[in-house]
Amino acid sequence: MNTPEQNFAATGLTLPPAPKPMGVYKPCLVDGKYLYVSGHGTVKEDGSLIVGRVDDNLSKEEGKHAARQVGLAILATIKANLGSLDKVKRVIKVLGMVNCMPEFGEHPYVINGCSELFAKVWGEDNGIGVRSAVGMGSLPGNIPVEIEALFELV
Repeated sequence: MNTPEQNFAATGLTLPPAPKPMGVYKPCLVDGKYLYVSGHGTVKEDGSLIVGRVDDNLSKEEGKHAARQVGLAILATIKANLGSLDKVKRVIKVLGMVNCMPEFGEHPYVINGCSELFAKVWGEDNGIGVRSAVGMGSLPGNIPVEIEALFELV
C-alpha cells in the first residue's frame, strides 16, 4: 500500500507555493488529532491566482480545474506546516465555495476537482469525507473557487 506522499507523486502534479494569509488568520491549526485548514484559493505554481466566475467567463470544466488547483494549495499548506502528507490519516470534511452566476447549479461537479485529488492522495476510503458545495455571489480577488477542509491526523 502506497503512502499519501507516494500517491501524490504518482499524479505527476506540482504543488504551488503554500499561500500566505490574506487577512488576520492562520492557514491551518492543529487541535489534538485534527487539522483545520482555512479557506484556500486558486494559487498557481507561479504564485498567481486563477480568477473569474464560473458560468460567466469560466466554463464548469475550468471551474473544476480551479478546484483541483485549490486542492493543490491545501496540500502545499499541509506540507509546509506538517512536513509531510503522510501525517494526515483522512479527510473528514470539505467545504467548497464556487463564485458563479445565480443560475449555475453544478457546484458539486466543480468541487469534484478537489475531492478527486484528495481521493487519489489518501485513497477512496480515507480521501473522501463529507462535503458541502455551494455557490457564492463573489469570492475574494474574484477567484472562482475557495475551499476549506478538516483532516484527521495519524
